[in-house]
Amino acid sequence: MMKHPRVLLLTPPMVQFNTPYAATPWLTAFLRREGIPAFQADLSLELALALFSRGGLVGVTREIRNSRRRQTPVVRSFMTQAPKYVATVDDVIRFLQHGDRKTGRRLVRRTFPEGPRFRVLNDLAAVGRDPAVEDPAMYPYWLASLYVDDLADVVRDGVDPRFGLSRYAERLATGSASLTPMLRALKASPTLVDDLLDRLTVQCLERVKPDLVGVTIPFPGNVYAAFRIARKVKAWNPRVHTVAGGGVVNTEWRQLSDPRVFDFFDFIVEDDGERPLLRLAQYVGGLRPRDALIRTRLRFGRRIVSVDSAEPAIAHRTRPAPDYTGLVLPRYCVIVETPNPMHRLWTERRWIKLALAHGCYWHRCAFCDTSLDYISRFDPADADTIVDWIAEVKRKTGERGFHFVDEAAPPALLDRLAGKLIERKLKIEWWVNIRFESAFTPALAARLARSGCIAVTGGLECAQPRLLSVMNKGTSLPQAARVASAFAGAGILVHAYLMYGFPGQTVQETVDALEYVRQLFG
Repeated sequence: MMKHPRVLLLTPPMVQFNTPYAATPWLTAFLRREGIPAFQADLSLELALALFSRGGLVGVTREIRNSRRRQTPVVRSFMTQAPKYVATVDDVIRFLQHGDRKTGRRLVRRTFPEGPRFRVLNDLAAVGRDPAVEDPAMYPYWLASLYVDDLADVVRDGVDPRFGLSRYAERLATGSASLTPMLRALKASPTLVDDLLDRLTVQCLERVKPDLVGVTIPFPGNVYAAFRIARKVKAWNPRVHTVAGGGVVNTEWRQLSDPRVFDFFDFIVEDDGERPLLRLAQYVGGLRPRDALIRTRLRFGRRIVSVDSAEPAIAHRTRPAPDYTGLVLPRYCVIVETPNPMHRLWTERRWIKLALAHGCYWHRCAFCDTSLDYISRFDPADADTIVDWIAEVKRKTGERGFHFVDEAAPPALLDRLAGKLIERKLKIEWWVNIRFESAFTPALAARLARSGCIAVTGGLECAQPRLLSVMNKGTSLPQAARVASAFAGAGILVHAYLMYGFPGQTVQETVDALEYVRQLFG
């Protein structure tokens, strides 16, 4: 029977739980525009909230008491204060979600249980720094984040050694070229974390009753959970189709030859997922033949086959604005991992993630795999379209913070974007990744700041002219310094990435790079 199948898109644990990962909102918007009933859920957020709750900590405490595992100092500290943690954890999480003043005052008075992570306060005091004075507004958020960091360490040491706050069982995906360690871990007795993830998966399935479940796998720390989710889908209903895509699929899995992956996923789609998922949904619903699939791998008999009807990718400017339906944004948590104002920018609030363009306009750096589609195929949207996306998302969600996740944003496009934001009086805050191009003059930096730009990040990579030439960065140290100065002069925070261990890099060049960057602080 031909029909439009119900599609459920899932983000597996663990990614940072301050904001939704970008993949499923983009895909949900596209599929819905094409008439496909699409739904989404963030199991990374759901798992974190289930663990860091009164009920979750009761389970953690019980698990530790029944365990024969030797208790680490982290676990012993927790167990001596377990009733206090159970009594206060919901208040702390609500504070990180909503920032109520009453809980903030209690945090500042240090009335909540504290574990080893709070020693950093003593370290800062030893060098004459007091975060409560330096940034009083964010200080209670940092204390609440240290509280959560302690709990994450407890889960890791006392319940599941694979657990991390922004990654889960990462070594199973990065420590071996074989799927065998992953499959062995999946066959082992489930941990408390595994059981929670299984239950959360079933809850999503029962709510949506999908015909096709898509799992994005952006990082190695999501692979184990993605396999676990796919297995649970098959146990729930073997007729439901499963598909994997995302960053790991588009890089590490490019040459995948182990057919066992298809015991979990019926399909793997590569590169941009919009058209492959649309065609796959139509195939599952009986609306298209199998040979109409796009950039899709599947198992046929004992062989892995690739099917690609070779249709071009959609133009970036034709994408609809991301759709956050199903993702309750106020449930995401502010996490302040460091008092450094630039470093904490990634997690200190909910950021709506957008891309100004597909691909990188430079795509020549020697260390980058420029054969990958998401790097090599540069396809920008126009400024009007981008501002339309921003306005629509802002109207629907109420959020006014945007992170443009481009590999590197073109200066000319940023100039036009700033002009449109100013012209339409759209009040937002935004930040973006750049190259240290000479086009970023003080005048342009001031214009970007006026439009709401609060920070830029850029790949300096090294601070040695010889290596910059070898890397084919297309920038120079004096130029980078002038650009950084222009942004700083406009009140925009600047973060520069450095790279160590580039082939041929000497120890002295590394030391020189560190010294050069030190001199840029002012």
